Amino acid sequence: MNVLIVEDEPQAARRLEKLIHLIMPEAEVLASLDSVASTVDWLNSHAQPDLIFMDIQLADGISFTVFEKVKVASAVIFTTAYEEYALKAFKVNSIDYILKPYDEEELRLALEKFRRLTRPTQNPDWVRQIEATMQILTRRYKERFVIRIGDRLKTLTIEDILFFFSQDKATFAQTAEGRTYIVDFTLDQLEEMIDPARFFRINRKYIVGLNSIEDAVSHPNSRLRLKLKSSNDDDTIVARERVDLFKSWLDH
Repeated sequence: MNVLIVEDEPQAARRLEKLIHLIMPEAEVLASLDSVASTVDWLNSHAQPDLIFMDIQLADGISFTVFEKVKVASAVIFTTAYEEYALKAFKVNSIDYILKPYDEEELRLALEKFRRLTRPTQNPDWVRQIEATMQILTRRYKERFVIRIGDRLKTLTIEDILFFFSQDKATFAQTAEGRTYIVDFTLDQLEEMIDPARFFRINRKYIVGLNSIEDAVSHPNSRLRLKLKSSNDDDTIVARERVDLFKSWLDH
């Protein structure tokens, strides 16, 4: 089996190669690359490997850019130091992703998952899955909203917004200036439109921005109460089933 490593940290690349040989002695590591540019050049000038280990954040950009510049038919296991919110898609659409620092058991499980697939580089379904994953993770999130104020229109950028909330069957955006504007979307719709790295749905009423949180304190029933800028609402409570996700979001 032929393997390509795309990893911009030399020490991490060496450890990954060592673990690959330990777990799968028959594997041949064809090359270890450290950038988007070198990966594109290599793939354009060599036969594609059976499997690529690809770090997401490289020296010259995000590795998803590779897929925009060259058609990748190889199976891919993505690697990252950060468990980003959007990476949950990988559990469905790709072989796997593993977190750094590389752990032998986690890598072994990922390689066993690869072995279970039958010639993934020849499987049209695999190619479609990779393309679907790229669409999810490279999509553009909404950067501005057009707000109607009487007979005038105002543009509200996402940087201006601290949080969104629903009230009396309407949805509002609260700004850093302390102003509130009605937006023409439900909170459910907004969840799909705005960057999940910047905003989090804490309960049925609130989507909060990272920059809106002044404090978080324990609340009965294993919940958290948030103190938000420009808000005196007592309902800014992280639902119990979302507390762990919220903590992970804060920590990424």
